Amino acid sequence: MLAWALLSVIFCMKSFELYGYTDSSLVTCILTVVYLAKFFWWESGYMKTMDIIVDRAGFYLCWGCLVWVPALYTLPSYFLVSHPQQLGLNLTLFVLLIGFLSVYVNYDADHQKLHVRNTNGNCFVWGNRPQIIRAKYYLLNGKKSESLLLVSGYWSISRHFHYIPELLLAFIWSCPNGFHYVLPYFYFIILFILLMHRAHRDDQKCKYKYGQYWYEYCQKVKYRVCPGIY
Repeated sequence: MLAWALLSVIFCMKSFELYGYTDSSLVTCILTVVYLAKFFWWESGYMKTMDIIVDRAGFYLCWGCLVWVPALYTLPSYFLVSHPQQLGLNLTLFVLLIGFLSVYVNYDADHQKLHVRNTNGNCFVWGNRPQIIRAKYYLLNGKKSESLLLVSGYWSISRHFHYIPELLLAFIWSCPNGFHYVLPYFYFIILFILLMHRAHRDDQKCKYKYGQYWYEYCQKVKYRVCPGIY
């Protein structure tokens, strides 16, 4: 992840070296670095995601982080080195605004769920007591445990709401490349496929883990990712 940030900065610096001030490269670089700074800030929360709990540190995760991510996720920044664009002040500010909002909502949604679980539901979500489902299940050692399924705030909109701002951010920081080539949008396309597949995997895992409680949760939060669509 650190290589992703460093390469994005390097590509931005190269664009400035070749062409002078290039707002498109700067915008893409800023949004990428802010997103990755958020990732490191929220690193303790990442330890509770499917990557760590289910996939773990095998070939998929290690090779992906060491090779796939720095080689291909940097394409929006890399492409601008050979295909510079000038956005203008208004478009630059618009892209930055949408990007910053996406980062904030993505972080706030994850933080909201963790805060409810860390306080055992004794908190407020958007000014009200959170609506939760106390899902009981058995661990592999036979011991009974409990998880809180949040049905308030962002998580009343869809079961994987945090994927929406993440996809929007991936799209918006690719937009400075224009729409004449597909390559700069490779990260967005791959991320879309990955997150839709992950939403399906997570639903299947939770259905098996929580049983009737997950069915109750799905009755209250009907959509997986995007309300009205999926």
